Amino acid sequence: MEEMEEELKCPVCGSFYREPIILPCSHNLCQACARNILVQTPESESPQSRRASGSGVSDYDYLDLDKMSLYSEADSGYGSYGGFASAPTTPCQKSPNGVRVFPPAMPPPATHLSPALAPVPRNSCITCPQCHRSLILDDRGLRGFPKNRVLEGVIDRYQQSKAAALKCQLCEKAPKEATVMCEQCDVFYCDPCRLRCHPPRGPLAKHRLVPPAQGRVSRRLSPRKVSTCTDHELENHSMYCVQCKMPVCYQCLEEGKHSSHEVKALGAMWKLHKSQLSQALNGLSDRAKEAKEFLVQLRNMVQQIQENSVEFEACLVAQCDALIDALNRRKAQLLARVNKEHEHKLKVVRDQISHCTVKLRQTTGLMEYCLEVIKENDPSGFLQISDALIRRVHLTEDQWGKGTLTPRMTTDFDLSLDNSPLLQSIHQLDFVQVKASSPVPATPILQLEECCTHNNSATLSWKQPPLSTVPADGYILELDDGNGGQFREVYVGKETMCTVDGLHFNSTYNARVKAFNKTGVSPYSKTLVLQTSEVAWFAFDPGSAHSDIILSNDNLTVTCSSYDDRVVLGKTGFSKGVHYWELTVDRYDNHPDPAFGVARMDVMKDVMLGKDDKAWAMYVDNNRSWFMHNNSHTNRTEGGITKGATIGVLLDLNRKNLTFFINDEQQGPIAFDNVEGLFFPAVSLNRNVQVTLHTGLAVPDFYSSRASIA
Repeated sequence: MEEMEEELKCPVCGSFYREPIILPCSHNLCQACARNILVQTPESESPQSRRASGSGVSDYDYLDLDKMSLYSEADSGYGSYGGFASAPTTPCQKSPNGVRVFPPAMPPPATHLSPALAPVPRNSCITCPQCHRSLILDDRGLRGFPKNRVLEGVIDRYQQSKAAALKCQLCEKAPKEATVMCEQCDVFYCDPCRLRCHPPRGPLAKHRLVPPAQGRVSRRLSPRKVSTCTDHELENHSMYCVQCKMPVCYQCLEEGKHSSHEVKALGAMWKLHKSQLSQALNGLSDRAKEAKEFLVQLRNMVQQIQENSVEFEACLVAQCDALIDALNRRKAQLLARVNKEHEHKLKVVRDQISHCTVKLRQTTGLMEYCLEVIKENDPSGFLQISDALIRRVHLTEDQWGKGTLTPRMTTDFDLSLDNSPLLQSIHQLDFVQVKASSPVPATPILQLEECCTHNNSATLSWKQPPLSTVPADGYILELDDGNGGQFREVYVGKETMCTVDGLHFNSTYNARVKAFNKTGVSPYSKTLVLQTSEVAWFAFDPGSAHSDIILSNDNLTVTCSSYDDRVVLGKTGFSKGVHYWELTVDRYDNHPDPAFGVARMDVMKDVMLGKDDKAWAMYVDNNRSWFMHNNSHTNRTEGGITKGATIGVLLDLNRKNLTFFINDEQQGPIAFDNVEGLFFPAVSLNRNVQVTLHTGLAVPDFYSSRASIA
């Protein structure tokens, strides 16, 4: 149970959660701590005030509505309201758990209301101290977040199992031991706090005060409060929305908030998610058992290495003592090498023990926490956290994947001393490996009929010679850099076929393979020359797309279900060469401004392309276009798009620039220079636009001729 304690502590105050609320990112905060880290956005820079004032440079100032994270990407230790140069910055502090916490921009106004009921300043924003995701609060303030009653129940049981003395809940610094509990207020008081906050007069005189132990029992036996809807506080949760992944009440359904969503009975979904979490825990439990056995194996290896080291040193000393004085000087050098190997083996194994122990402790803590959550009888409270727990359990199980429970070092010292040479050869004396009992495997043969290239991928196949009698433990496949450079390993394993993705287009690669076993490595096979495609054929990647993106036509046509801009990337990345692709506008309603260009894999998917520093784009409406990178708009150019228009994107990584075209005419100057690295084709659009991707296109003739002249 002790390993679960970190799961029950607030990342801000470092204490057990008090009245925890669930943020949209599935992390928890004490309600009071959530209020303490609110940041108030300057009124003059809020989206509402900007629209009301009518200020702005162009018709596209509404792009500033996209809020960026309050957490500095460079981890400078300061938080600011992203996207505005004049926004005030506030130094951040660290909680007892080491998590960055952003204090309020100004002291909160004095109030006699509880943290849950106290008014929240307008334009308040809260940033999760664990994942640093930010959101702006609506008129409900912190009351809009659901309470995590399941977590409260787990904490109550944990504290009861610890049998710790009950502390006063109103002491500001070091809580004193509680002397009474008010059954009506459900609060534990020490004597000074009781006299100050709960005097026996007025309405409080009718409250019943009981000893703390009796209050703990009555609190434990009191029925759990029925879950109520955050939007309709007088209504109980009765159904579960599968799309929104949240419990809802009948009034939410009558208002039509979930009219097109799949809604199921609360009890049925509660049982289903409990079953899913239990199944996930079974797999994680097996991993934990294997990890415990693996730790025993590693600890035994330490002892075996120690014993083998002593035995090997004794043998070496016996051989060296039989030689002449010159050999004694050489003996010291050899002993130093043995000791170095000994220390290296111990260090590797001990490091692996330490790493595995920490990971096992974390896994055990998560398992204990999940088991306690499963014991809860609150369906809606359980469903509020079950998805996040299931994802954590699967992620933790994946971290115990293949190779994690394999020793990184052997216990044997594969060295022996050959004392047969004459005395004149003593200075050439060195260790030789003599434990090998079999020869190295034969040279593999590349099967040319099965080797091929597709787009920027290469598939290679090989086999052992037919008459080979020496088995191979595995193979090592090597490719050069596509430019005649050094070879590098791209695959090591037992398979005899491998596909290598992410190669450069229009490049020539050299490939070779060798086999290995415990004895050593075979010679290389003959070198095979591979040519990748001159042009790129690709489609949009559903795996990288925002959830609102809608793909069709074999992932070549894209639109969106949202009125907000959403991003989708192409499946193929480019880091070398000249590449050109086009997009035709199939539908264009209400004059939206889609964006076209290139992006890194980790680009933001829920804002217009070019709003962050991971994308380089041109966004265009029916009259004009702009270039945009890192939310900086440049080179306004007349000429827009309509239905049937063709947008061309030319990425020249040889010259490190990006150029755009509309209907075969260059749109503005060269958009961006000094573009280097790995880029993916990218598009952002909303539901008013539909485009189709065309690939496998040659570079336009006029650009090729211009490049040759340059």
